[in-house]
Amino acid sequence: MFLKNKKNKKGGKKGFTLIEILLVMGIIAILATVVLVAVNPARQFAQARDTQRIANINTLLNAIGERIADHKGLFDEGCSAGAIPTTTARTMASTQYSIYDCLVPTYISSLPIDPKIGRFTTVTEYDTGYSVLQDSATGRITVTAPAGEINQSINVSR
Repeated sequence: MFLKNKKNKKGGKKGFTLIEILLVMGIIAILATVVLVAVNPARQFAQARDTQRIANINTLLNAIGERIADHKGLFDEGCSAGAIPTTTARTMASTQYSIYDCLVPTYISSLPIDPKIGRFTTVTEYDTGYSVLQDSATGRITVTAPAGEINQSINVSR
């Protein structure tokens, strides 16, 4: 039994009009777009990796700060790496500067590694993906994660 041409009690036809159907389809499309944007997995993973980078940078800065406090304001005292460079240098053996021997295992169990670098390369104790530099004017130490995804480059200074 189809109600195609039957009339309701008020005399009008039963069913939906074209406008009502288009309105419902529009609302569904808007809701679907909002859900897809809110649950964008690629962005969620990128945010998680950037959060890990910030935590790693803070861990490095805390370890450097502890070493400086233990050595009466000097980082390089008894450290084979010497003073923290005043220009950007990655903590890699290829740049001839590594804070590994200065921090591990006394101040930190192991150097944190950038999440992206750790997934795609063979990681050595020197190739962390983070840069450490000291401002020559103020003495502030900055650790940078140049491989940041959402914020491009993540910097934290102390």
